[in-house]
Amino acid sequence: MFTGIVQATCRVAAITQKNGLNTIEVFLPAELREGLKTGASVANNGVCLTVTAIEDDRVFFDVMEETLSVTNLSNLTIGSEVNIERSLSFGSEIGGHILSGHIHTQANVKKLSVTEHHHNLYLEVAPKWMAYILYKGFVGVNGCSLTVGEVTETGFWLHLIPETLALTNLDSVKVGQGLNIEIDSQTQAIVDTVERVLAKRNLV
Repeated sequence: MFTGIVQATCRVAAITQKNGLNTIEVFLPAELREGLKTGASVANNGVCLTVTAIEDDRVFFDVMEETLSVTNLSNLTIGSEVNIERSLSFGSEIGGHILSGHIHTQANVKKLSVTEHHHNLYLEVAPKWMAYILYKGFVGVNGCSLTVGEVTETGFWLHLIPETLALTNLDSVKVGQGLNIEIDSQTQAIVDTVERVLAKRNLV
């Protein structure tokens, strides 16, 4: 599990394409490598990946074909910056909301509004996911726990604070870019339950 509070933005050192998967190597600072072992879970742009090896300041992850097809990890190149979060440990403060690291879909960046006073993104997702994106609700975007702004039929706004821009790769997002989306699990459970109850009532 993760909190959606990104700990660092780290650079991709190398990518090796293999049969059915890519192995990515990411430079992690010493403080994030402390106590890290093979088999541990680390979120890369919100995707839960298993550490397969650690060599000096590089940490290795295997990204399976299915994950590549659903997430923006397929678009990584050497030098790309990824949002990194170590898995939640017992007793840690939860500052965001619980994320599983399992990406539901990608959002397409349709609009940017950047001024001296604000940095806003408008994202669109497939209609099936919009039922779970509610005004003032939570959503995971590239591994960041964010509050949803205004919602339309096809998308939603994010209003990013300076702290988020400083600590994550969302400051460099461009129109047309795909961002990993994890729907809030509690919201999904409530919406699905209500829909099932209403469907049963309509059948009576």
